Amino acid sequence: MPFDFSQVTAPFRMQPGLRRLAPGQAQLTPSRPNGRHLREKIAVLATTADEALLAVRGFDATPAFLAIAAEAARDAAPHAGPAFVFDSSADCAAPRVGWALRAGQPQGDGDPAIGEILAALPEAKRATALLCLAFEEDFAIIDGATATLPWLAVCLPSRWAPAEKIGRHFAQVHAPVADNALLIEASDRLARLVTGTDRWERFVWTISADPRLHQHPARGQVDWPDEADAESIAAAASLRHEHQTFIPMAGTGQAVFTIRVASEPLDAALRTRDDAARLHDAIASMSPAVLAYRGLAPVRERLLEALRRRIDTLPAAG
Repeated sequence: MPFDFSQVTAPFRMQPGLRRLAPGQAQLTPSRPNGRHLREKIAVLATTADEALLAVRGFDATPAFLAIAAEAARDAAPHAGPAFVFDSSADCAAPRVGWALRAGQPQGDGDPAIGEILAALPEAKRATALLCLAFEEDFAIIDGATATLPWLAVCLPSRWAPAEKIGRHFAQVHAPVADNALLIEASDRLARLVTGTDRWERFVWTISADPRLHQHPARGQVDWPDEADAESIAAAASLRHEHQTFIPMAGTGQAVFTIRVASEPLDAALRTRDDAARLHDAIASMSPAVLAYRGLAPVRERLLEALRRRIDTLPAAG
């Protein structure tokens, strides 16, 4: 779905931005065979699965698997069936990608690369890998009582390392974020809120020179072109955005945190002059700390110039 530019506001502030999900709204996106998310996740799990699939010692993620499987069953189209089915960590299936675990062993006729990934992993991590591949979303578990993240299945991070977040308190997780006072202050309250009975969502966006979905900081990055003019900066820019939701796990005081990242060329994302105006005003109002944190400080003026041109040339909304 196109990005909703109503989520872009000015003045820009780093804040939780939670809103209740509409009743019945789907929270999971099944992977498409040979889709972009699936291709990048396969590449990550084939080489650096230990950086993506993490849990604190002794943690049991079974309630999360059950909650995700129940959500998949609720969302499933009648003709397609659920994207993930879970009986146990040794017996589960991702029918849309053509692979399953039976008695802990991979079985299927989907992409052979998936079978190779599952076979190479320790049995204890195979179900988590299959879950990751079944959906475009990444996943984490939030514990409401401790405000910590005891389990992560994150293949497509946005310039952060999952290994640095596992087991950490919300305040520590958000410590590197620029202008983070509101997030830090609200950490414990937010953890209790999203692990309650209601369902919540939030949206995060940025402009990036790196079009990849997978942006682990240890895997290198794509930088802005040197000495480029405004139009060259716009041509190199991608709108990177995340839709984050929370699936409560009844009776556990925990919730599954879903993260679906998307990235598209900036000019493909901008459909109207209002889209460009919203983005222009938000970036123009960013603090120096936020601009530096997001890697936009060197290109701020040229990016704003390019957006002003699009305000003048794009069609009006509607």
